[in-house]
Amino acid sequence: QVRLVESGGGSVQAGGSLRLSCAALGYTDTTGCMAWFRRTPDKEREGVAAIVQGGGPGGGRRYYADSVQGRFTLSRDNAENTLDLQMNSLKPEDSGIYYCAADPSCNNWYQGDILSGSEYKYWGQGTQVTVSS
Repeated sequence: QVRLVESGGGSVQAGGSLRLSCAALGYTDTTGCMAWFRRTPDKEREGVAAIVQGGGPGGGRRYYADSVQGRFTLSRDNAENTLDLQMNSLKPEDSGIYYCAADPSCNNWYQGDILSGSEYKYWGQGTQVTVSS
């Protein structure tokens, strides 16, 4: 049974940093997709960052939402079976509930599906991020 467990959320001031981690319990796929999404007051679901795994441990193509490009960094640790999201230069509009998602069968998806969230099979419960101005 697959269970995704997020941690690392909290409250920071604008300009600060947080590191979210997703423990992918029971999920051993090394070729599918893993991603972070968020729910904000303005958007029910927004794709933040995703990785299409491949090319060896921790490797793969990464996708970022325009709003976080250059500030957020996604890393996959196959040995620890985690997906981390390093978030720097945080802004109040980054506040929300952050969810980890995974799917082993994304290789035939359209590129737009990778950050849309509609196709992912497994989801975590979420972790709250609050950025104050």
